[in-house]
Amino acid sequence: MPKQDRKKKTRRGKRSQDWEALPPLNQNAAGIDVGSAEHYVAVPAGRDAEPVQKFGSFTADLHRMARWLKACGIQTVAMQATGVYWMALYQILEEHGLQVNVVNAHHTKTLPGRKSDVLECQWLQKLHTFGLLNNSFQPAEEIRVLRTYLRQREKLVAAASTCIQHIQKALTEMNIQLANVISDISGLTGMAILRAIVSGERNPQALARLKNERIQASREEIAQSLEGNWRPELLFVLEQSLALYDSYQMKIGECDLRIEVHLKSMEAKTAEQQPAPKAPNARGHRKQTPCFDLASQLYRIAGVDLTQIDGIQVQTAQTLISEVGVDMSRWKSEKQFASWLGLCPDHRISGGKVLKRGTRHVVNRAATALRMAAWSLFRSRSALGANFRRLRRKLGAPKAVTAMAHKLARLVYRMLKFGQGYVDKGMEHYEAKYRQDQIKWLAKSAAALNLQLTP
Repeated sequence: MPKQDRKKKTRRGKRSQDWEALPPLNQNAAGIDVGSAEHYVAVPAGRDAEPVQKFGSFTADLHRMARWLKACGIQTVAMQATGVYWMALYQILEEHGLQVNVVNAHHTKTLPGRKSDVLECQWLQKLHTFGLLNNSFQPAEEIRVLRTYLRQREKLVAAASTCIQHIQKALTEMNIQLANVISDISGLTGMAILRAIVSGERNPQALARLKNERIQASREEIAQSLEGNWRPELLFVLEQSLALYDSYQMKIGECDLRIEVHLKSMEAKTAEQQPAPKAPNARGHRKQTPCFDLASQLYRIAGVDLTQIDGIQVQTAQTLISEVGVDMSRWKSEKQFASWLGLCPDHRISGGKVLKRGTRHVVNRAATALRMAAWSLFRSRSALGANFRRLRRKLGAPKAVTAMAHKLARLVYRMLKFGQGYVDKGMEHYEAKYRQDQIKWLAKSAAALNLQLTP
């Protein structure tokens, strides 16, 4: 036998021996390579005459796949999170009583060589058999429903904002400088003037009389800003953009009703008639907040008021609960929770040297909401605000935002895990404590140098 053939045979034999030496953790495991039109499924050898089969993506095909897996004695399934094609399959397999693990595609890279759908599903089945895949986090069904509603609402709000931008562009091209005298053209005064313009009113004085009493600009200033070139094609753009804006506002209202009904149907952790405590950092009613009492509903299903944490507003708490839920038992500790959010250091170390510093690239709406909440602490007079300003001076703004978002994630975890409230001790308490810590550090450094620190 040639030397090269003997080497290849030895390597193959060694590889199979290595696999056999691993203890199988999931004996009844299957792997699925998910596609848009067809799915390839692999089961352990000996369970069927054809251990690898292909199924279509129609609902009847997915139910047939689930029945075949149950007939083969399969209890757990591993598949990649490929686009949105896995979601319908995930629900049907769950309905049939199978434990479904949705794994990260970066963790399932195959060995070097030719890649095919058959080899991919067999590789997933083998990795899952030996417990080498981590299951991705999936919230409860009621949280997934809430998340769908809220994500749809975010899209509608973004689309409505785009309409306002189109309106602003049309006004600027006609040299209608209304935005220079009114801070928000989508407010009461701005909308009243825009609707009057669409209705055919062109007199600047008549339009200026629609000014609300809260507007600081005078009627003369508003009338001067409304003198422009009334071009018919731009007025047509203005009319259509305003109609689209009204349509999106109506859809947002319908979405708010669905969200309110679903929140009321969720299990409560507090008495339903008990109102949410007044948050010290609560602001007035903002334009894009739902029309119902969202804070009380979130407090009812979570058992704690997350808005007690400075920097976390009602919509931030809404995003956090809709993305991670209220059950923190999925993470063993607050460190794992912060790591899942991508707010922990992920240094690349080789030979004892740090080659690269930074955090993992994680696309997570909850982490984004926490980063925005951290940045809002810049002018806060709380202990968290003082801590953020100190970190910003020491580390710079980007790293300070990540560090403070990490701290907020820990606070959220503790509140949802143990059901305890958050009490802010104030900026003065934090600065006094930080000064005492600095004095202790200086005294310890002086003692190490055989010196004495004199106040």
